[in-house]
Amino acid sequence: MTHAHPHPGDSRARPAAASHNRLSAEDWELAALDLIAEQGVGALAVETLAKRLGVTKGSFYWHFRNREALLKAALSRWENHDERELLGHIAAVGDHPRERLGALFRWVSREVRPHRIYAALMQALDHPLVRPLMARVSQRRMDLLTLAFRQAGLDRAEAQHRARLTYAAYVGFLQLNLTLALPHLSHEQYEAYVEHVISALVPGNGGN
Repeated sequence: MTHAHPHPGDSRARPAAASHNRLSAEDWELAALDLIAEQGVGALAVETLAKRLGVTKGSFYWHFRNREALLKAALSRWENHDERELLGHIAAVGDHPRERLGALFRWVSREVRPHRIYAALMQALDHPLVRPLMARVSQRRMDLLTLAFRQAGLDRAEAQHRARLTYAAYVGFLQLNLTLALPHLSHEQYEAYVEHVISALVPGNGGN
């Protein structure tokens, strides 16, 4: 399935190359997210991005003081756009945890760019800019899941436990598919997997 509008980090969101005069801070941020998705945070380098964009490094310094400033801006763009879109997508399907859990896992199965960036960031938690970002991201997702389980009738402690377990399953599946590059499940196999996870975690669907 394709989106009507390109996401940050998607190479479709910008030309493969642009002139010095046309490049914006956004162009550099999107290129940085592309590189992070493909090779990880450690691979982010001004010279590499300049070559990709077909410009000199002088163009970069027109917008950013250094590599860390670019990384901070790129991560902020990813968090503000992609994370909020993801949370909005899940919240829009309804309040019941069965619906939200299904939406979460089916979103992952599409392997759009935000998930590749997420997987790369999970491997860079020792970076001082990455760790607090991922803590915020994880807390928002678990809060959303906790709310869904609370709305399903669980008390706060039980809802938090289920949300944590659900999020662990989400992160684990993402890492298996994107980081370890295991063979992909067929559509039918994946749907069966999602239903199994839901039945195990959601009250009233086989798990208590």
